[in-house]
Amino acid sequence: MTSVRKTIITMQGFYLLTFFAVGSMMPLLSVYLSEAENLNGYQIGIIMSINPVVMIFFQPLWGMISDKTNAPIKILTLTTFIAGSFALGYIAFSGYTAIFLIAVLVAIFQSAIIPVSDSISISYTSKVGYNYGNIRLFGSLGFGLAVFIMGRLSEWNNQVIFISFFSALVLASLLAWKMPSEKKTQKPNLLLGVKEILTMKKFLLFLIVTFLIFGPNLANNTYFGLFIEGSGGTYTGIGVAFLIAVLSEAPFMKAAGGLIKRLGLLRIMLLASCVSLIRWLLYFTEPSLWVVYATAVFQGISIGLFIPAALQYLREITPLHITATAITLYSAIGNGLGNWFCTFLGGIIFEEYSIFHVYLFFAILALLGVILTIGLIQMQKSEQKKYIVTSGQR
Repeated sequence: MTSVRKTIITMQGFYLLTFFAVGSMMPLLSVYLSEAENLNGYQIGIIMSINPVVMIFFQPLWGMISDKTNAPIKILTLTTFIAGSFALGYIAFSGYTAIFLIAVLVAIFQSAIIPVSDSISISYTSKVGYNYGNIRLFGSLGFGLAVFIMGRLSEWNNQVIFISFFSALVLASLLAWKMPSEKKTQKPNLLLGVKEILTMKKFLLFLIVTFLIFGPNLANNTYFGLFIEGSGGTYTGIGVAFLIAVLSEAPFMKAAGGLIKRLGLLRIMLLASCVSLIRWLLYFTEPSLWVVYATAVFQGISIGLFIPAALQYLREITPLHITATAITLYSAIGNGLGNWFCTFLGGIIFEEYSIFHVYLFFAILALLGVILTIGLIQMQKSEQKKYIVTSGQR
């Protein structure tokens, strides 16, 4: 029991440090590129979109390498350390080309950290009967604390975000080496079942909803700092807003189960989508900073409710033998493609118009997501009516 507790604490520490690293650099990187490197909106959009694009292609590759070598602990330790080390290049070099290459190198190795650590953690917690969510929660805590702390320290020296990223990942790599070394269970094949899934109308519609709702929410991590700055805020203000937003996710995730039982999966997704729409429209109106801080909890509602409802909905609409593939595609579309699309186009809109018009763009996408979610609800009602009629005829 003592050994299990030590392992759980090790994994919790790893997630805390890993997400502390991400929270140290990613939310403030766009501001750094704008102020310290004097890059324009196009260049910032391209650099900030590198990570989600790399994730789409390299996450499956790292998974295959992990399976082939049967050495996930070594891969996790090595990639965590290398990703942190490459981030120091932001301090050593300047100019768009050099920053672009550094961003690519960091993204390649960083893309291995979450899928490999998740695989190890889920496998171990299932074996010992521990709740994986109690480990992953430390990631959200680390992210929120990092943005808050780095927001303050960045006013003293904005390069501290890279030093923090490096330091946190180096420490995380030491914990990664102590992670449980059990052999992984069989990894689902992404290609297996894709053909069957792509014939499912509800699933395809759901993927589009994920793209429209989740994409802007993730891209917001890139532009929220610029938005606070454009509203007259400071680095400290950015940290406060991010801390409120990220930490508000946990209570809504805990409440999601009960709300889903009362309202249903799709209605919870619709609620989360509507909150996202309201939030982006509000930001477009250039509200005062106190309004931004007060409404930062909207992220907890939109993300904290959408994620658990979406995953449960996927399990319900897909056959058991292709559920794993469905979840992989869901992650690739939302976390990867949707994030990249919104980040990339957001950079163009930021350059041509303003940071506030970026949120108008997000609002338009969210509105389309709301409409399609209503369509899914109507489709579900239609199927239920047909089922009742068919059952009655029998």
